[in-house]
Amino acid sequence: MILKEIEEIKKIRDSAQLVSKTLGLMAQEIKPGVSSLYLDKIAEEFIKDNNALPGFKGYNNFPNTLCVSVNNQVVHGIPCDKPLNDGDVISVDCGVIKEGYYGDHAYTFSVGEVNKEVKDLLDVTKESLYQGIDVMIENNRIGDIGYAIQSYINLHGYGIVRELVGHGLGKNLHEEPEVPNYGKKGTGKILKNGLVLAIEPMINLGTEKINLDEDGWTFVTLDGLASAHFEHNIALIDGKPEILSTFEYIYDALGIKSEEEKRFKNFFD
Repeated sequence: MILKEIEEIKKIRDSAQLVSKTLGLMAQEIKPGVSSLYLDKIAEEFIKDNNALPGFKGYNNFPNTLCVSVNNQVVHGIPCDKPLNDGDVISVDCGVIKEGYYGDHAYTFSVGEVNKEVKDLLDVTKESLYQGIDVMIENNRIGDIGYAIQSYINLHGYGIVRELVGHGLGKNLHEEPEVPNYGKKGTGKILKNGLVLAIEPMINLGTEKINLDEDGWTFVTLDGLASAHFEHNIALIDGKPEILSTFEYIYDALGIKSEEEKRFKNFFD
């Protein structure tokens, strides 16, 4: 577990905010007929125009700037030229590296009109993220975060992906500790000031079981049903969680009014 000084957290926040702005740009562009490869191209240009580098491209030989996962794809989908269709859902996961520090977060978008069953999955998954952030407080433990997410998801009967987890964030894209989306209260490493985490529920409409696609990157649900993925970057400052990323650029693009992040903004705003 690598604890950060405030100046380091500010740099992570700068990177996270650039990811947020990139996702806001994606919100403007996502619609039926658009390809994920097109989204990837404009995201890479935007990141480079803002004096940063894509955090995923070349990471373990990943070929693109964005991980774009559609419908039953869980995470790590490779952008392609297949057009999106009305009723699809698309998780866009983006990372940048700026001044030596990473930002990394994700949002699952609706493409056109999505059926209620899938819309509910997206709403519940996003709320489970905030349930996890709520308990990221000093002297709690990693297991408390997973327990909070799991308890909320279990109320709705969805499948919680077990093989893929959140993580620490800083000079490296993936740092200790791992942050599962399930857990037992009072277990795992103690949360301390200066910790920066990427918390990211990956939740399936049906079974929790997943397979790795033949491309070697894309995880898909075993039953072919939809999956949702939301991710924020959060720092533990003065004993409380401080969101470094934001969905506000997405909401501005989509005309959504929300105060869901307000309670997690104390130090920088």
